[in-house]
Amino acid sequence: GVAGSKGWSDHHLDYLRNYRNSGIATFELRSFKSRGISSTVGTQIDVTHAMMILDSYKALDALSNHPNIDINNVAITGWSLGGGVALYSGWLPLKNAIGSKNKFAAHLSLYPPCFVKPEMIEFTDSPMHIIIGELDNWVPADACVELAEDMRNAGVNIRVDVLKDAHHSFDRTTPVVVVEDAYNFTECRLNMNDEGSVLMNYINLPMNSPLLQKIGLFFCAQRGPSMGGHPVSRRKSLNFSKNFMKKHLLN
Repeated sequence: GVAGSKGWSDHHLDYLRNYRNSGIATFELRSFKSRGISSTVGTQIDVTHAMMILDSYKALDALSNHPNIDINNVAITGWSLGGGVALYSGWLPLKNAIGSKNKFAAHLSLYPPCFVKPEMIEFTDSPMHIIIGELDNWVPADACVELAEDMRNAGVNIRVDVLKDAHHSFDRTTPVVVVEDAYNFTECRLNMNDEGSVLMNYINLPMNSPLLQKIGLFFCAQRGPSMGGHPVSRRKSLNFSKNFMKKHLLN
């Protein structure tokens, strides 16, 4: 499991509890705590997707030595920032650069940032699934639909569920609120080159430093997205995730 920009919360742990109740062991990645970071909301640069994907594969490699783990049946679930980790951990150029001999058997991404499109659409053959809210203005659902269509056209096994009337973090039990200091990426559509560098719009300059990332996001991102629970979507997502993992890990 890979948490989002605010770190681990109760709603993340509800999924992991469901997995364990189904007979599936769980592992909580701690990319923030291990680096002395509590949150990346409003910055997105203290702990990056690339860092967390590397952490994920290092954890996977470590689990391969555990006597009770079937390393060929380990999946990844992520939320928000962690949803991006769950999604792009299947991108082959990055996986190959990390050099892990192991791979995730399935990828479940909940409300991930899909607005970064790889120029080279090459992913593992593991099944992938995205769940995102229709009203998500933190990371846009349309971008996930667009990216998944491009990935399917390239032969990737991926599906998307867009949940009606749901905001970002729809699986929380708290009301919808505005997060003033967070980024609203609704208008962002960025490309990622073959080396894994995300490029600015218009000038295709790699956003490979905190300063360049701030400059790049200035042209498309705003502030003040909303987030909060939607009970119907929460139930759907928890139920789907349990069945998704049972299908791909236990059958």
